Amino acid sequence: METRQKKLFVLDTNVLMHDPTSIYRFQEHDIYLPIVVLEELDAAKKGMSEVARNVRQVSRFISDLMEKMDGDIATGLKLPSHSRDFETGRLYVHMDAVRSHLPNGLADGSPDNTLLGVTLDISKKHPEAVVTLVSKDINLRIKAHALGIRAEDYTNDQVLVDADLLYTGICRLEPDFWDSHGKNMESWQQDQGRTFYRLHGPLVRGWFASQFLYDEGERGFEAVVRRIEGDSAIIEVVRDYSSARHAVWGITARNREQNFAFNLLMDPEVDFVTLLGQAGTGKTLLTLAAALTQTLEDKRYSEIIMTRVTVPVGEDIGFLPGTEEEKMGPWMGALEDNLDVLNPTDHHERGAWGRAATHDLVRSRIRIKSLNFMRGRTFLRKFLIIDEAQNLSAHQMKTLITRAGPESKVVCLGNIAQIDTPYLTETTSGLTYVVDRFKHWPHSGHITLQRGERSRLADYASEIL
Repeated sequence: METRQKKLFVLDTNVLMHDPTSIYRFQEHDIYLPIVVLEELDAAKKGMSEVARNVRQVSRFISDLMEKMDGDIATGLKLPSHSRDFETGRLYVHMDAVRSHLPNGLADGSPDNTLLGVTLDISKKHPEAVVTLVSKDINLRIKAHALGIRAEDYTNDQVLVDADLLYTGICRLEPDFWDSHGKNMESWQQDQGRTFYRLHGPLVRGWFASQFLYDEGERGFEAVVRRIEGDSAIIEVVRDYSSARHAVWGITARNREQNFAFNLLMDPEVDFVTLLGQAGTGKTLLTLAAALTQTLEDKRYSEIIMTRVTVPVGEDIGFLPGTEEEKMGPWMGALEDNLDVLNPTDHHERGAWGRAATHDLVRSRIRIKSLNFMRGRTFLRKFLIIDEAQNLSAHQMKTLITRAGPESKVVCLGNIAQIDTPYLTETTSGLTYVVDRFKHWPHSGHITLQRGERSRLADYASEIL
């Protein structure tokens, strides 16, 4: 019988800062924390940032292990197991000075170079094992490979192997679909002309509730999956928001994906919506139009709350004066731009009156909130918009979505190709995480918007730059 080779992992500080639970993610393999890592954690524990909170959580985990688990931290603490069949390794703290010789260019005593030296020492001490340095720092991994050290990125929080595999929320029906699935089809109408079909066939099991279907044939068929019942599915013909008769706050859908997005945003049975797409696809405009209609006209929600991650693209401009909303103002340029479209003023009336009208509209029903003060809150009958959600981690996304109270709707907008947060990628972003996790829930929906509708200049720039 073939035996698995023993593995040892040396963790970098940024792995623990990124995921406090990472020490529990290495199954039956042993983990080493060099003393320099604990020193860096101690230096980063102060403050109210997400990183500082993660560092304090790591310290609590290690403290709990020392109190509850057998063994000494220097000789190894047995990591807890969640089940009898799940074997776990041990956690060690490496206290010894670096003995391995490093090239002269690296012998400066920096934490990164100390990690390289510790990994070399452990490799020599355990020649029978595969020793791997785990770090989110790509430059450290490059230096490790140059020294012949095995190094890997921390990928336990990776939702997908490739971002191209992410659920789009849309399924194109093949030309022969109706021949294989149209037999014994049932149809009926209810509730002011809503048309439903019950289909049977092999492809039904691969669909999800709130997934959109379309046929590019002569029929021009567009529908949304309402329920999956074994080998049958109940689908409903979507509402056409591309016609002026069904305009939302004066806005009509310009393409198929926008029409699908409006169907999700205007559906009271859908509590959670995610919209992905590059710049200019209309994510913010469609969402604000739907929010204003349902808040001011339908009275379905009491107010609109908009927030976003304050990650600068260039150099940080420093501290901003004023109240919470005034501090968030410079980050909400997209809100002001879209309100100009949704609440246009006559050409001759532009200026002070137009700006005052827009200002009054924002203050009457739209609240701008910072993510820093979201913990512990509960939003009742609110339309919550989370902009630039690709810059949120999975933990931050969970914190925000769980703020939703009864009769609230949460909409996440973002473009996973434009991530500005360190250590987050297309496959580990919190936005990718929720799209993948919520696709099975019938009260949620997702659409990936493909076509830019901002301007021909913006569309061309998105393609070639």
